[in-house]
Amino acid sequence: MNNHAPRYFALIPAAGVGARMGADGPKQYLPLAGKPMLRHALDAFLSSERISHTFVVVSADDAQIDAVVPRHGVSVLRCGGASRMESIRNGLQAIAAQVRETDWVLVHDAARPGLNRALIEQLIAEVGAHAVGGLLALPVVDTVKRAGAGEGVVATVARDGLWLAQTPQMFRYRLLRDALAAATDAAAITDDASAVEAMGYAPMLVEGHPRNLKVTLPRDIRIAEMYLAAP
Repeated sequence: MNNHAPRYFALIPAAGVGARMGADGPKQYLPLAGKPMLRHALDAFLSSERISHTFVVVSADDAQIDAVVPRHGVSVLRCGGASRMESIRNGLQAIAAQVRETDWVLVHDAARPGLNRALIEQLIAEVGAHAVGGLLALPVVDTVKRAGAGEGVVATVARDGLWLAQTPQMFRYRLLRDALAAATDAAAITDDASAVEAMGYAPMLVEGHPRNLKVTLPRDIRIAEMYLAAP
């Protein structure tokens, strides 16, 4: 029986190139509200006393990360892979000696700069001792249409029970490691929760906030800056 109280670690995969942003370099380093986009996510985790340590996974040849991370509280793992899933797998392997199997890992997108301490601590509090883990998400409130050829509407989809996944997604270290190791189709695993679901588990949904949007297209930058400017 393990009597150790669980700890909480943040893991941010940041080895992507952000092709849809159309920028000259990786989008996680684009300036946003006065600092690189990635730094907003790092600062959110550093602001929470619940987070024991934060790890950021980058590619081996990343020349920008050292100028972005603070001196304390964050470790850089230069083991990024060709996909988000591979980067997380490599990151989990890299921290194996520092994390217990029962500790929680909060995986967060580098391109979600609107995360804050309140959302982190809400996720931790609501998931609590849940047997599986959970993730921030937003219930779908708009009418959903399915398009066919030529972008014409072929059906209206019932929105009951539909949620839009956000991050962080929080799972025990061993469960997350095993779920990603068991995943064979990277295209089918669009987030960490989907890998856990593929093993037959049901992660808990915790309502997040629109400020925690993922910056994917150039127009998203202005929206993110509006949220960051708000109290």
